[in-house]
This record gives sequence, structure tokens and C-alpha cells, in this order.
Amino acid sequence: MATQTGHLRLTYEDYRLIPDDGKRHELIDGEHVMSPSPKTKHQRIARALLTALTNFLREYPLGEIFIAPYDVVLSDFDVVQPDLIFVATAQAAIVTEANIRGIPTLVVEILSEGNRKLDETIKRQRYEHYGIPEYWIIDPALDQIKIYRLTDSHYGQASVLSLEAQEILTTPLLPALSLPLAALFK
Repeated sequence: MATQTGHLRLTYEDYRLIPDDGKRHELIDGEHVMSPSPKTKHQRIARALLTALTNFLREYPLGEIFIAPYDVVLSDFDVVQPDLIFVATAQAAIVTEANIRGIPTLVVEILSEGNRKLDETIKRQRYEHYGIPEYWIIDPALDQIKIYRLTDSHYGQASVLSLEAQEILTTPLLPALSLPLAALFK
């Protein structure tokens, strides 16, 4: 379950002092948010998506994919660790030795039992605020993916893909990507 601690507005420097305890720590508008490590289905989906995107990017070198835990420093008060992060080649300069400093092309969050509100509401609003072009929320409980695309600096209504409908994941950010949802939700 995701929890928030304290009421002080923390900075990235404060965040860097948090000890590594195996949990995911993030800053959302200066608030410390902590989530326990993910469950097995979450890990399997993350691995399947990482494998599919890695194989795709070998054939079509459009950028680089990263996985959590890896800091994405959006500002001094917003430091997130999405499950997967794609940075297009044109944005490669935001990738540093320690983290990503800037706006990635695509972020992916895989829902867990206690992070639904955080990922579907709070983080979606922050990602929209910072102008992240595309945000995917993968829901293992429903075998669905919600895709938010930035249009006129706002995320429109999410496109919802489902395993039940045997849909295929595509995105204009990665032309030629065609990933059946069955490959993710095995």
C-alpha cells in the first residue's frame, strides 16, 4: 500500500538522503510517497513489456528503455520511479549517469493493490502537468491498459485496451510496434 509520510515539502536533496530499504520512494509535489515492492503478476507484466520493448528497440533504434527503480527528476519537488520509462533518441540528453532529468517520452505504471489512486489520479495529473507525451497505466486485475496521450497540453480521455477484446498495443511514439495484450497478460 502506498503511504505518505510527513507534511514538509521535501526537495530532491532531501529525497537523496532516504535510505535504500527495498521500497519505492518518490516525491510528489514535495510529499514523500513510499510503496512496497510489487507482487509477482506485476513483475511478470513488467518483464514481458520490457522484453517486448527491448526487442523492438533493437530493430528500431528510436530511443532507450529504463526500468524501476530509476529516478525521473521532473523538478526539485517531483521525483518519480515509473515501472518503465522510454526516452526517445531526440531527448537522450536528459539521461544522466544517476537518473533522468527532464521529461521522458513515455512512462508506464503497473497498478498494484495499494497504488491505484496514486497512479490513476495523482501521478497522472503530475505527468500531465509536466507534459509527458504518453502515459500507460497497466491494470493486472482487469487485464487492461489505459493510454493517455497529451493533446494541447492535456491528457484526453484514456484509450482502454483489454485482453478480453484481444486488442493490440500500438503507439505513434513507436511506429511499427504491435504488441498483442496476450503477450503481456499471460
